[in-house]
Amino acid sequence: MSTLPPDSTNHDRPRPGPAPDTDITLRRIAEALQGIRFGSVLVIVQDGVVVQVERTEKTRYGR
Repeated sequence: MSTLPPDSTNHDRPRPGPAPDTDITLRRIAEALQGIRFGSVLVIVQDGVVVQVERTEKTRYGR
């Protein structure tokens, strides 16, 4: 049986712990969700850290 080479991804790399501003980040995500009826909130994460929060809101009109 052949052995596979070690996994070349970063699964074994230690992940950073929670950032000191985790509460602020969660608050900003919650604020982006406040009052939205139709749309989306997109959270961008790089290396386990939230770097951007985008809110897209759609307005629907009756026919």
